[in-house]
Amino acid sequence: MAVATAPPHAPEGGSDLDGASAATSDEGAAPRTTGRVVIVSASIGAGHDGAAAELARQLRAAGLVVDRHDFVDILPGAWGRLLRGGYHAQLTVAPRTWGWLMGAAGGRSASAGVSTVLDRIARARMMEAIGPDPTVVLSTYPLASQLIGRLRQERRLAAPAVTFLTDMSVHPLWVAPGVDAHLALHRVPARQARSLGARRVVVGGAAVGPAFRPRRDAAERVTARMAFGLPQDAPLALVVAGSWGVGSVDRSARDIADTGRAVPVVVCGRNERLRARLSRDPRIIALGWVDDMPTLMRACDLVVQNAGGLTSLESLTSGVPVVTYRCLPGHGETNAAALEEAGWADWVRHRDDLPAALSRAVTGPTTPDFTRLRASRTILAFAAAAPLASAWGESPTRSAA
Repeated sequence: MAVATAPPHAPEGGSDLDGASAATSDEGAAPRTTGRVVIVSASIGAGHDGAAAELARQLRAAGLVVDRHDFVDILPGAWGRLLRGGYHAQLTVAPRTWGWLMGAAGGRSASAGVSTVLDRIARARMMEAIGPDPTVVLSTYPLASQLIGRLRQERRLAAPAVTFLTDMSVHPLWVAPGVDAHLALHRVPARQARSLGARRVVVGGAAVGPAFRPRRDAAERVTARMAFGLPQDAPLALVVAGSWGVGSVDRSARDIADTGRAVPVVVCGRNERLRARLSRDPRIIALGWVDDMPTLMRACDLVVQNAGGLTSLESLTSGVPVVTYRCLPGHGETNAAALEEAGWADWVRHRDDLPAALSRAVTGPTTPDFTRLRASRTILAFAAAAPLASAWGESPTRSAA
């Protein structure tokens, strides 16, 4: 393996790598490297795959070979389909039960039990997917991290294992004992990860594609609205609820319309029933699946979301303010709290507070582009650190970090 990286610089506000330096900014060309990175994501929602796709793009631009795998496919038989289908069903039919399940899975014994089950049913398939002699194995999904961490802990995997935390809040399942490093979006999830026992936590920034950027001028806003047939003279609130369009989206859209402060533009994703219901209200603009989200975001004045996932980060990177409203139970609520603590999004807990929150978002200052760091540089820095490539359990030096 030959890896040549520039020394990483701490992001604004200081360091987050156990006292050492953190990720570099997104400015400048990525260092050229050689090697192979294996990325394991999961086609459960869009956030895990979206982060994996952007990290793969950055790493390939740096000269690395990248192999991507879907954890749903790695699980044997019908296990993967049951996992994805069960998650979808819970969020659609009984979302409160998802919060209960996440609470029940929050203990150390539960995490150990999950990793044991995954090791029994999917160890061989995971090792086959990883293949021989990877430079780094990277996970963007917590259950994949549990299995990869166990393989690392048992020294079946020689390469460093890195988890990219795609959420602003960190559930205990995200932290696997054998994982060498955890990349966090912000200091808030970094602190949570450390409190759960995560090793070598780095603020690596959001893995958001370069198409998401602030609009250049007012003319670009006009053009973006024309592309989607949106009104030119009204504040627009882009309402998002993931690729499945789950949660209290109907009520959120109608509440926004009732305030008179903004016109709700709802992205229903693949939920055609939701789109049909909303289309009956003339105050609401209901869209189906959208291929060009960067342009749609530049057409709107704020984003109203309920899960705190990738779309929130894409919005912030696009310079569009974010408001959390009627959030999903479980990870939606914990992400909302973390986004608010970080100062990245208002969490509107009561309907009466919604008009003021929308007005603040529409008339307030442009959201700074403070989410874009070069996460891939951090991955490369770990790949270059010899102590991390040795047997698990050794502590790397400060200089290696």
